[in-house]
Amino acid sequence: MSNQKKGMFVTPDGQNVVFTFILVTSLFLLWGFCNGMIDVMDKHFQDELGLTKAQSAWVQFAHYLGYFLMSIPAGWLATKLGYKGGIITGLVIVAAGGFWFIPATSINDMVRTGQVSANMAFVAFLFGVCLIATGLTFLETIANPYTTVLGDPQYAATRINLAQSTNGIGWIFGPIVGSMYFYSKNAQGQSTGSATLYIPYAGIAVAVLILAVIFYFANIPDIKAEDDYHLDDTTPGVSKSIWSHPHFVMAVAAQFVYVAAQAGIFSFFINYLTADVPPIPASWDTGMKDLSANAGFLSDWLSGWFHTTKDGVLAISDKGAANMASLGFMLFLAGRFSGAGLLKKFSAHKILCYYAVANVVATLVVFLKLGWVSVACVFLSFFFMSIMFPTIFALGIFGLGARAKKASSYIVMAIMGGAVLPKAMGAIADHYDMSRGFAVPMVCFALVAVYGYMWPKLAGADSLASVRPTAGH
Repeated sequence: MSNQKKGMFVTPDGQNVVFTFILVTSLFLLWGFCNGMIDVMDKHFQDELGLTKAQSAWVQFAHYLGYFLMSIPAGWLATKLGYKGGIITGLVIVAAGGFWFIPATSINDMVRTGQVSANMAFVAFLFGVCLIATGLTFLETIANPYTTVLGDPQYAATRINLAQSTNGIGWIFGPIVGSMYFYSKNAQGQSTGSATLYIPYAGIAVAVLILAVIFYFANIPDIKAEDDYHLDDTTPGVSKSIWSHPHFVMAVAAQFVYVAAQAGIFSFFINYLTADVPPIPASWDTGMKDLSANAGFLSDWLSGWFHTTKDGVLAISDKGAANMASLGFMLFLAGRFSGAGLLKKFSAHKILCYYAVANVVATLVVFLKLGWVSVACVFLSFFFMSIMFPTIFALGIFGLGARAKKASSYIVMAIMGGAVLPKAMGAIADHYDMSRGFAVPMVCFALVAVYGYMWPKLAGADSLASVRPTAGH
């Protein structure tokens, strides 16, 4: 084995899997795009159906419920069907969810004629959100651990962060497309978002069916992960349970609180920018109108970013905030790329700890309501969140061998944190204000920092590339 060529995308048996890696990263782009649209949907339903912030968080609940319900079945099927079969299954389910938005839109149209209630229309959309998430569960359960075995084990965290960088690209364009269809208006200034919401989802359905065909004919090798803890052998006294390894158990908990923090910040980003930001200088509005007037085909996208409130104050509009979310996701993407570079030089658990501490500070500043400094910290939180999900994932499945697929399903199940805690964040915001709601992600990031700091002791390893032979579990 020592004579085998090693590299970022060369497996221990000498296979060059760079094309496979590129193809798998397209899945990260897909669910990033879907998640980006979900994150700007809450405010749409608040306006269209008169929901509170806590009630609109049912969107996130439905989304992450799909992950919770299907993570274990997805892990089981991934073991039975292999990487390729599991991926194709997930893509077909996503397509079904995308097409469901067409009848869901028709049900929503019946609200105006009194044929159905607004609640029934909301539930119809939530079903589509949950169905898409069910398909994405298959993709995340399989693609995340798969990237860690597509090359030299010491670059596992780097590869998963590179793949997750394309996820960041999808997250940039998701809010842009969402703003175009969720917050669109006709010539009379009336909202047409409810009538056009299905369009991007139908487009996703067509795209993923094409992608499923490509995967069907592609070479997707079923590579086995390294079994550093000898879970696959028959040595007497060696535990075969993944739950006997604290670095995995605590990864599940860390992923739960991290996704809770991420989902809360992403889903209430528009609420924060439209309610808790200081008054906008008139020069910003003038400059944006001038830019829009000379932007040609981009004029529709650039128009309407600001509006005057009932109090006569210039503020950011829902559409403007949805588009500004893309700026946050650009920082998220920058964090992914730069983080992937740092992870090649420094231990993954240390980077995770430092970034989590930085976000504790950022969310504390938002909580303290320090004007534009707090606004800047909301955007900075995107940057420091960037490497957390994939790094926790890589740290959690480290050394688990063939059981990495099963372990992956539980870490994906932990995404349920995104369904539960944002409702608490919304309830605090309804009672106080959106800035105070940032106390919830602040606590979550502190717990992630503890996991990063404690990981070497939990795993019995100095880093992802080395296990201490004398360490026990």
